[in-house]
Amino acid sequence: MKNFEERLERLEHLGEKIRKPEISLDEALKSFEEGIKLARTLEKDLEKVESKIEILMNGSEARVDTGPELELFDGAG
Repeated sequence: MKNFEERLERLEHLGEKIRKPEISLDEALKSFEEGIKLARTLEKDLEKVESKIEILMNGSEARVDTGPELELFDGAG
């Protein structure tokens, strides 16, 4: 499997290829399909990275899904 940067570069290449006026419709469709698949995998990769960043910022995995803790009340009362 290629790394993120290589797949992103491939996606950019496919976008340039599709924009060329001399490309056949069949070739454009094949390039578009490959581009969609690449975009989806890149999006999943970015979601994983975002999740890891949230874990690092919050200090634990458990806090990622619970949202921010406001701690408006300290239990006194």
